[in-house]
Amino acid sequence: MVQIDLTTSQEQTLTALVNHHRSADGPVKGQTIADDVDRSLGTVQNQMQSLAQLGLVEGHSGPEGGYVPTEQAYAALGRDPGAETESLTVARDFERLDVTVDGIRFTTVNHPEECRAQLHLQQSVGQFSVGQAVAAGPTPKHNLVVAGTIVAIDDTQNTLILDIAQVEAPVEPPE
Repeated sequence: MVQIDLTTSQEQTLTALVNHHRSADGPVKGQTIADDVDRSLGTVQNQMQSLAQLGLVEGHSGPEGGYVPTEQAYAALGRDPGAETESLTVARDFERLDVTVDGIRFTTVNHPEECRAQLHLQQSVGQFSVGQAVAAGPTPKHNLVVAGTIVAIDDTQNTLILDIAQVEAPVEPPE
């Protein structure tokens, strides 16, 4: 398998395409992607041309046209195209959001005074800001819920850095 090095902008554009394509019945319109990554339609069209040259995107013309990710696109993003993902609810200030969580990683579990976690989203983190309260969960297998305050945002990786206030998991009786 050939490793494709994408720029941050290309990765964000490709991620938006893959996310929208999972829920679409056909090609994804360029304007939909442009709105998601907060770029102009022309910029997205230029990026799609370069991604097509890399074999990551197919363009479809016509009124029902748009863009479709290839198998290589999923591989470049480290995703399985056939994998079904469970939804994980994310709430901001008690409002549920339509975002998909790729992963939660605790980064300072051994620190005596702080507990931080990285919440990696498939969508853009542009709708979030530092200081907002966020909760994610329950996770599909273990029903884990993580809640905290955003202390930093990495928009190049679509990651929220949280100062964890609470982690909850159900207590199950021993078998």
